Order: sequence, then C-alpha cells, then structure tokens
Amino acid sequence: MSRVKDRKQRRVKIKRRFRTAVRGTADRPRLSVYRSLRHVYAQVIDDDSGTTIASASSKESAVKGDTLTVDVASKVGELVGARAKDAGITTVVFDRGGFKYHGRVQALAEAAREAGLDF
Repeated sequence: MSRVKDRKQRRVKIKRRFRTAVRGTADRPRLSVYRSLRHVYAQVIDDDSGTTIASASSKESAVKGDTLTVDVASKVGELVGARAKDAGITTVVFDRGGFKYHGRVQALAEAAREAGLDF
C-alpha cells in the first residue's frame, strides 16, 4: 500500500473514532472541517435532523483567488462563524475530521471563535 493511502486511511480511522464521541444536536450543532490540498471547507451540521445550518469554503467568491494559506482558512472561519450567528447558533461542537489541530484547521477554529461561536 502506498504512503498516501496509509495516511488517508489513518485519518479516516481517527475520524470514525472521533465521531462516536462528537454528535451535533439542534441546541449545539457540529462544526465540521475538511481540509483538502487546494481548499478548506466548514459546515455547521445538526446531526439529529441531518441538515446543514451554515457553510463556507475557500471556493466562494469572497475568498476565491487567494492561494490556500492560514489567512484563507481564517477568512473561511470568519464566514462560517458569521453565518452561524445569523442562523441563531452560538455554541457548537468542533469536529476536526481527523486532521491535526494545527495550521489551517487551527486558524479556522480561532477565527470562528472570534466571530462569536463558542466551543
């Protein structure tokens, strides 16, 4: 098996293990983060009803055109935080999706906190 497959399988295994403990409800939805090589995505999800309340990504026109850096991840965090606040959400559960809490994931989380989300 290649090294890339091993890394991906490791992340998915961590994600599954983490997901058993973290679950979003209507009162406290889950802020899910996905980081690809080119983009970063964030969603506020109510797992009870299976709906996405707010979302943001680096593909959007407000952020698009910039190369993916910690600054872009911060902008995405601000966007998802503001959209969640508009939807009436103030507290969330953070789901890093098996990624290390470092770099772009950490920048997104801190920007969402500054935007008013509590986790």
